[in-house]
Amino acid sequence: MKSEKNESASPCDTCPSHHAGNLIRMGIKMDNFDYVVALAGNPNTGKSTVFNALTGLRQHTGNWPGKTVTRAEGGFQYGDKRYKMIDLPGTYSLLSTSTDEEVARNFILFGRPDVTVIVVDASRLERNLNLALQVLEITDRAVLCLNLVDEADRHHISVNERLLAKELGIPVVATSARSGEGIAELLQAINDVASGQTVCQPYRVKSGSTKLNRALNQLIEKIEQQFPRLPNPRWVALRIMEGDQRIIEALRDGELEDLDREDKNQNLMAAM
Repeated sequence: MKSEKNESASPCDTCPSHHAGNLIRMGIKMDNFDYVVALAGNPNTGKSTVFNALTGLRQHTGNWPGKTVTRAEGGFQYGDKRYKMIDLPGTYSLLSTSTDEEVARNFILFGRPDVTVIVVDASRLERNLNLALQVLEITDRAVLCLNLVDEADRHHISVNERLLAKELGIPVVATSARSGEGIAELLQAINDVASGQTVCQPYRVKSGSTKLNRALNQLIEKIEQQFPRLPNPRWVALRIMEGDQRIIEALRDGELEDLDREDKNQNLMAAM
């Protein structure tokens, strides 16, 4: 929801939080909410700074249910909508080779956040895109936060965010969260994706092999038959074909079915 201009300007009009529109930082006071936002990204991309810029400097930290991985959560109100934000563990991939990766991957896949904000370092974009592309294989509701653009400028690095948005098929917003630059645009993008005003068409890796595509489609069909409520059977099929032992074991011992059954409660569990 776009903010309305205040004709009687005050000295606060010049501060970054004012330009973030109808943002109300709510810390951890989130008894109920309209949307859930997951925050994903590599370590050292300024992800926590983005989290703090949206929720205020207050964080509620604890462990994920059944895990020793620390999580942070908070909330904000934008316009007339309330958002619960879950800060996922900083990871370099979602291939589940560590507990951090497993937690992040499972929440995006089974928790079904309304929006996943992928925070990347504008000065190290190529390195960060690996995680971004993996997230886009799982969900079609995402926003890329091109953070640390001030650092990129200092290194004479320029990123064409419009072209990047076209290539990735999702909104891309340039930010410098430390100074509040781009936060208003990031809020608008989150709101538009969450409310369905923006429909993403995320980039997905395609194979030129007819034989491989046929095998993939057959596996997807079998997975859909066994797990009809699974959010993204294509991604699960790809992981099985690539030999992801964690997914194969989850499929074999019924854990995947348990996760699928719990998907409606996943967001609430993470907020406890």
